[in-house]
Amino acid sequence: MKRRQQQLAALHESTVDVLVVGAGFNGTVAASALAGTGRSVALIDRGDFASFTSQQSSNLAWGGFKYLENYEIPLVMKLCRSRNRLMREYPSAISEVRFWATLDTTAPFPPWLAALGSAAYWALGRFATKAPRFHRPQALKRHEPVIRIDTAKAAVEYSDAYFKDNDARFAWNFVRQALHQHANHTTAVNYVELVGAEYHDNQWQVELHDRAPGPQDHVSHTDSRLPQDPIRLRCKAIVNAAGPFADDLNQLLKAETEHRIVYSKGIHLVVPRITDHERVLAFFDDSRRLFFVIPMAHRSVIGTTDTRTDNPYEPITDEDRHFVLDQVNARLDLATPLTLGDVISERSGVRPLVVRDDGVDYDSIDWTSLSRKHAIEVDEDRKVVSIMGGKLTDCINVGEEVIEAIKSRRWFTTPERHDASCEGGGHWYGEGSAEERQQFLHAAKAVGLDRKPSVEREPSMAAVLWRRHGSLAYEVVDALASDPRQGEEVLADSDILRGELPLYAEYEMVVTLEDFLRRRTKLAMIHRATDLANDPGLAEVCDHLGVATPHS
Repeated sequence: MKRRQQQLAALHESTVDVLVVGAGFNGTVAASALAGTGRSVALIDRGDFASFTSQQSSNLAWGGFKYLENYEIPLVMKLCRSRNRLMREYPSAISEVRFWATLDTTAPFPPWLAALGSAAYWALGRFATKAPRFHRPQALKRHEPVIRIDTAKAAVEYSDAYFKDNDARFAWNFVRQALHQHANHTTAVNYVELVGAEYHDNQWQVELHDRAPGPQDHVSHTDSRLPQDPIRLRCKAIVNAAGPFADDLNQLLKAETEHRIVYSKGIHLVVPRITDHERVLAFFDDSRRLFFVIPMAHRSVIGTTDTRTDNPYEPITDEDRHFVLDQVNARLDLATPLTLGDVISERSGVRPLVVRDDGVDYDSIDWTSLSRKHAIEVDEDRKVVSIMGGKLTDCINVGEEVIEAIKSRRWFTTPERHDASCEGGGHWYGEGSAEERQQFLHAAKAVGLDRKPSVEREPSMAAVLWRRHGSLAYEVVDALASDPRQGEEVLADSDILRGELPLYAEYEMVVTLEDFLRRRTKLAMIHRATDLANDPGLAEVCDHLGVATPHS
């Protein structure tokens, strides 16, 4: 919490080049990108970092195989190359994974066309992944016995990528990197809401409120509690990265755009691990839409759905749950079909899909044909850059496009400058070099961290720590060298070490227990809430983080 208080104090009566509103993927990459050019940046979110849409993804970096159905070749090419860059720049966090797509009676195209599509997909990705393969039903059963083949015609095997940690953790890493490398001109604070803004004399004067809950408070995105003293900040431009709420923010800012946002709800169910193979199983549901069984530590994640909605807070329903379970049970050869009792946790969120604000009734078109494109729009008169739509795979492109949108306009009197200290070869993105990683693994081995994790699918705990914390993980090594207890799991079956807790407490601006369990880690997704609440180590976690326990 100390770091958050420092960041909050830095906002008061300050002037920055750019205020970024919304700290999901779009906001965190925009802030990190602009800070990398030397711009002074403030990043705020009325909730926690990545606490809305950006914590509800499938944890996949993929080029959009399904978009080939609509002949969106340029989009697929762009997304495949974005996926390749993510794998190259974040080799510890993002890995190539094989997809086994079963083609049965619900598939919208014949096997020969799927095989041709997988080859085209590979080529559009510049052959950067393993080559696709075609499997007959018997071969599919031999490789993956859990799949039913009585209605299967064939299967195609191809590659995309997945995030070993959760999506929100990856978004946080952009914040961590910006604060670490550009601390002199970057401010980032969670639970701060923009409540008023006026534009005059060529700059914005905004009013912010600290919405951080107290130790006993329940945090809600619709919570209207406000403190007595507002935070006032001046900025020369605003980046609207509010995701599903981008239209609402533009209305407050009186900024105009040619696009608007519509919503599609998607859900995922987390269940015990379905297959020991580290691969994604793909199927077409009864509506002929792809859904997946995705690995996550020692669990499987099943989803997603695609439901039209007008409510960004749309909850998961029993109908959603039963649909997902019915679809997967019909396609898997399980000893016992999955039931609601097998569901460990749930993920439900809306995708902000960008469409032209042209009066078209989007309820009258094929809803699932809308892709995850994004649009960067600029209101020149009010100096507002709006990021509309988008997806996780394309996040680095979003950052670069925001840089270009601002760079091409003479909004600032000071020239931009690039910091040579950026990780990843001078970029504002990317993890440390392979040499730095190897040096850390060597140091960690000396204190016994080369052991296998209990939950994570990594060769060593050292690899897990590097993935989570980068060079900050040396602090865990140092702590373990003086106290062997720091290398113990603080929660059962978690791979969260006691020596990590000071890192989360000191650097990661954890305000609530949910911030830690759901976003800085994936514990709330891979463990039942009751198991976490009853774990004897949870009190120690809460004490370190300075947050209330569930029993308080």
